[in-house]
Amino acid sequence: MRIFASVALSSDGYMDDCSSRRLILSTPADWRDVLRLRAEADAILVGAETIRRDDPSLTLHDEALQRRRIAEGRDAEPMKVTLSRSLRLDPRAKFFTTGLGQRLIFTTSNAPTPLEASATLIRCPELTAARIVTELEKRGVHKLFIEGGPHTLLIFFDANLIDMLRVAVNPTVTVGDPHAPRFDAGFSLEKYPQHRQTFDGMEVTTYTLHPDRTQEDLHYLRMAIDLSHRCTPCATCYRVGAVIVTRSGEIYTGYTHETSPTHHAEQEAIAKALAAGADLRGGTIYSSLEPCSTRSSEPESCSELILRHGFSRTVFALYEPSCFVSCQGAERLREGGVEVRVYDELGNDVRAINAHLGL
Repeated sequence: MRIFASVALSSDGYMDDCSSRRLILSTPADWRDVLRLRAEADAILVGAETIRRDDPSLTLHDEALQRRRIAEGRDAEPMKVTLSRSLRLDPRAKFFTTGLGQRLIFTTSNAPTPLEASATLIRCPELTAARIVTELEKRGVHKLFIEGGPHTLLIFFDANLIDMLRVAVNPTVTVGDPHAPRFDAGFSLEKYPQHRQTFDGMEVTTYTLHPDRTQEDLHYLRMAIDLSHRCTPCATCYRVGAVIVTRSGEIYTGYTHETSPTHHAEQEAIAKALAAGADLRGGTIYSSLEPCSTRSSEPESCSELILRHGFSRTVFALYEPSCFVSCQGAERLREGGVEVRVYDELGNDVRAINAHLGL
């Protein structure tokens, strides 16, 4: 999943003021560009406080954009997503009553709520960015557009999961209230590549926090999928291939049961790399299937091995189906600070190779 965040600011860095009325910061041209970005997304996410205070519809407001999405084989409107621990949301809010997109609420509450009539609730023990991204990705979200508010943005910044950040500053508006919400990413943005534009006086800077490595990822991921053909079909395991690329460019490969009837593909590739004296810290491991989080035949799961050896990225094509266990590999890796990329356009290839399990 690629995650794009957007924020509009006053000239002195505030996202809003403390009045009872919504502070309008965007100019018409800037707003049109935001709608364009919405149209490119599969889902739009805001926090519950943004819904309570601003009552946004999170729709495209443009039939031409809707028609373009339909022509591309997508829903007319992006999915709408919010986070609410308390579920204190008005069912009459525009989030629930306007637009054609699906509606999801992530919550830690187990209480019954009338909101279930108009939205799907995903109940979690904790609202973490890793859980949210993993759940959305499993629902087919490839591009997430986050529009705030400040607390919601910080959840994703703290987890280092935002790839692109759009900061739009209105130089004609000053808030000057120390009690108003300010924007703070928690780190300096100046070291990242920047692209600057102007929209009706709005000064817009887009920061690239994580570069798009799609072509490189697809190359090695296809290599991993090809390796999985070498694994003999077995009623108790998946046929999986893995490729390791170290920071210095060394490549190591493995596939399920290559040298042992209990070894997974990632385990085989890691063992070869260690035997060669490779430094795995900061490397990338490509696997045709989500790295496992539970093992009965080995002391460590593949996700634990990846974390212990200090990989910085994990890339795979298919979330592990619930044939044997409920896998939480991707979520645990994200929680551990590993960048996770999923290219489910290759997922059908992995399913076909594992047809012996009825996938």
